[in-house]
Amino acid sequence: QVQLVASGGEFVQAGGSLVLSCGGSGRTFGRCAMGWFRQAPGKEREFVAVIDWSGGSREYPDSVKGRFTISRDNAKNTVYLQMNSLKPEDTAVYYCAARIGGPTIVTFWGGYDYWGQGTSVTVSS
Repeated sequence: QVQLVASGGEFVQAGGSLVLSCGGSGRTFGRCAMGWFRQAPGKEREFVAVIDWSGGSREYPDSVKGRFTISRDNAKNTVYLQMNSLKPEDTAVYYCAARIGGPTIVTFWGGYDYWGQGTSVTVSS
């Protein structure tokens, strides 16, 4: 079992930065691949970033590549999402997710086993 709690979302002006955090509990956290997804009102859940258990592999969609950075600190059971140069289209509820076992770089939300509760990011123009 892995329990996840996401935090750090808030209202920010376009061009600004935010850091989202996802704290995990459970002894298997350090062996989980971790992902960030987002969902805007009326839209499907969208892949944002993924990092493997060691932090050695990461992947992003083109929409955030070069602006967002995912990282993790397994000693603290925490994953971070650094978001820079935010745009109004980044407005969404952001969710962290954990995947245990199998391929570690998975970009489809259905490939994850545990989810945090979501944290809201609003970017004004």
